[in-house]
Amino acid sequence: MNWIQVGNLNDIPRQGSRIVNTATGEIALFRSVDDQVFALNNRCPHKGGPLSQGIVHGKRVTCPLHSWQIDLETGSAIAPDVGCAHKHDVKVEGGILFLDIKVEA
Repeated sequence: MNWIQVGNLNDIPRQGSRIVNTATGEIALFRSVDDQVFALNNRCPHKGGPLSQGIVHGKRVTCPLHSWQIDLETGSAIAPDVGCAHKHDVKVEGGILFLDIKVEA
C-alpha cells in the first residue's frame, strides 16, 4: 500500500466528513461517533450526489440528493437500493490520517 498523510483525526467532526482532492477525483473521509474513519469516493452510486454533504449515522451515510443510504465499511448501497461507492483504505496512527488511494478496477 502507498499511504499518504491527509490530515488529523480532529479535522473531521464526529458524525461528519471532509474532502480530500486527488488526481482521480474527490474522496470523502467520514468519522463515526466512536472515532472510526472511512473513505469513499465522494459520489453516490445513484446519481452522483456528494456523499460528503450527507448525514452520517452509525456506519452509514445518507446521500443528500435522494436519501440513499451507503454503508461506510463497504461502500455498498443499503437494500433495496443497489450500487457501490468505491472504498479506499484509511488508517489513523497517533491521531494522523493516512489514505491509500487506489484507482478503481
